[in-house]
Amino acid sequence: MALAREAVAELMSGMGRVAGALRLRCTGADDRLSTALLDDYQQVCYELAHSRAEVAAVEAVLNYLGDCLERLSQEPSFDKALMFQFVLENVLAATQRLTICSAEVQVEFDDRAEVFGRLRAQLGRFSTAAAIGREICQRECLRLPSGLDQEKELVRETFLRFSDHVVAPQAEDIHRQDLDIPETIIHQAAQLGCFGTCIPERFGGLQPDDQPDSLGMIVVTEELSRGSLGAAGSLITRPEIAARALLAGGSDEQQQRWLPQLASGAKLCAISITEPNTGSDVAAVTLKAKRVDGGWLLNGSKTWCTFAGRSELIVVLARSDPDSTLGHRGLSLFLVEKPAYAGQDFKHEQAAGGALSGRAIATLGYRGMHSFELFFEDYLVPEDNLVGGTDGEGKGFYYTMAGFSGGRIQTAARAIGVMQAAYERALSYAKERQAFGKAVSEYQLTQIKLARMLAAITACRQFSYAVARLMDCGEGQMEASLVKLYCCRAAEWVTREAMQIHGGMGYAEEAAVSRYFVDARVLSIFEGAEETLALKVIARELIASEEVVRV
Repeated sequence: MALAREAVAELMSGMGRVAGALRLRCTGADDRLSTALLDDYQQVCYELAHSRAEVAAVEAVLNYLGDCLERLSQEPSFDKALMFQFVLENVLAATQRLTICSAEVQVEFDDRAEVFGRLRAQLGRFSTAAAIGREICQRECLRLPSGLDQEKELVRETFLRFSDHVVAPQAEDIHRQDLDIPETIIHQAAQLGCFGTCIPERFGGLQPDDQPDSLGMIVVTEELSRGSLGAAGSLITRPEIAARALLAGGSDEQQQRWLPQLASGAKLCAISITEPNTGSDVAAVTLKAKRVDGGWLLNGSKTWCTFAGRSELIVVLARSDPDSTLGHRGLSLFLVEKPAYAGQDFKHEQAAGGALSGRAIATLGYRGMHSFELFFEDYLVPEDNLVGGTDGEGKGFYYTMAGFSGGRIQTAARAIGVMQAAYERALSYAKERQAFGKAVSEYQLTQIKLARMLAAITACRQFSYAVARLMDCGEGQMEASLVKLYCCRAAEWVTREAMQIHGGMGYAEEAAVSRYFVDARVLSIFEGAEETLALKVIARELIASEEVVRV
């Protein structure tokens, strides 16, 4: 523990030096960071962000080990050894990234420092990792202790049962046939209160009025995603983003009107930010909102609006001031009402002549919710549906960002749920499948794969818990980006390994791991693409502050 923390401190210091060098090189004549100059160091910024995420994951695991050390010294005996192996591997991975970065910007960082040498000497042999994997298989260990309190464990078990008994039996048909999410799933999810996980109790939600509960939200999200990312895991993402935006900027009347309906599932919602030519560049939104008598007319198109057909409310970011030089300051957030439509295309025509139409985009995974292209033609939004009213005009970007901070940590939880499902299938298949005269689980390579998968899932889970607790204290905006960056990349690797353990069957659509693999691929793209998070959020903040945040 002491050696690992010493290595973390050395890495944090090295990252500070790299960030400081970038700040000196990329500050313009106006003493502000220059985007053009930073673009000349994109790869360094990208590696710096990933190394910071790796170190943050290590810190979360070290804190987990410290908090649970006495309990983990009991059975099962492999827990500590497994997680220390994770710590070592990620410290050394971050060291390698930082060595390259420091050389690029010509600052001092010694990857051969004594602390790193001592850590390398602690790395177990392959036979040690295999022994851990063998014990995992023998015990059929699905997860390590969570460290959650009794109340949160009860919530987790409730939604685990819902995923197992209601979601999972329908997940394959929904994916293979690209069906709508069945009303049975939506109705029962609403009865369990999952749409209200981020909405205060005074509005009919599950969150205490006197304090936020991000941890409860991600516990629920993980278990829903374990059943199906597309059919359940993302059901509460949209109301969560909408609720945070309304709580950040909505008027009292808007909160009283919409939050109870969102919490109960009486109104399902979608979020429409992305446009065909803007992607992750939210400030470049061009959908036009023109003030008219009684409200606003929306004209233009949006894309990648997930769940737009079934939803009866769409939260839309539009440009309410035609002066494009205002950038993000010219954007406002609107609550667009429409009827619910089944299927993959719809058109709603208003009595006054406006229209909103949508067409689903075919995707290789993440099916069930359907992601739509939207087309607004003189679509009238009442004045009362401008978030924040007159005071909210031009503040839509900030309300959107308030919603997205929760969306990022929730996406990390979705990634963990998908990883957990893939790992469980891989462990089961490895024990059942015979190859060359013995079970696949008896081979060293499989044992090491399973051990590393379980370690990665546990680390991501503890990382997400740590960030949730920070957010509940009013902090953690930067860390929310870090945990999303790390967990979504991990999900791609874990689901790939699960597929490999299945061999040829892993590539067959009838095997659930093929669904997990294609579902995991989208996680690094939505709620902030990996590159945008790394370059525009994480690296930029590290460079601007010349400090590194700590989980």
